[in-house]
Amino acid sequence: MSVEINNESGLAADEDALRELAQYVIDQLETHPLADLSMLLVDEAHMTNLHEKWMEEPGPTDVLSFPMDELRPHSMAGPNRARGRDSDDPEPVLLGDVVLCPQVAVAQAKQHGHSTQAELELLTVHGVLHLLGYDHAEPDEEAEMFGLQNELLSDWRDETAAKSTAARNPAASSPDPSSPDPSSPDPSEAAAAPPESQEGREGPALCHPPGGCC
Repeated sequence: MSVEINNESGLAADEDALRELAQYVIDQLETHPLADLSMLLVDEAHMTNLHEKWMEEPGPTDVLSFPMDELRPHSMAGPNRARGRDSDDPEPVLLGDVVLCPQVAVAQAKQHGHSTQAELELLTVHGVLHLLGYDHAEPDEEAEMFGLQNELLSDWRDETAAKSTAARNPAASSPDPSSPDPSSPDPSEAAAAPPESQEGREGPALCHPPGGCC
């Protein structure tokens, strides 16, 4: 599986994060393992042209999806369901194109109260789900798509934050086996006094990594 990103928008974006997120969504939905995805970031003028040409609607929009081989995840019924992760077909397939407009994302990010990158990440998940056949034309479709969108985005951010925390502090996840366990009592103290009762003592503090940047 490969995700190619081309930024022609004139605005900076964390392209590596968007690529990893798109790959995560495709992987979680068990799409074809050799599916290729193209992502294009464009300015408002380019997005306006695409929006008017393909959707016959005026002005720019935030994201457009152009499916190619119409793959479907295993969770969805459809004629291409057999072309999921268990497919014996060794040939790569083109999932399609996702086009984002960072300029529109900037305005929407301000409305939603989070960063432009967070908005681009949300739009990336939204665009990939459209390529996989999800839609929001009907209320039940909207509930399913947006629920899955939020779940995938939240899980990816949690996983990314956990990896980042482990990378910054590897000793915390891989303790030195030669170091004494701070929770073990000193043998000399244990001999000099009876063991302290554990009843009523607080357990270890749990520090959860942030769920995302929005």
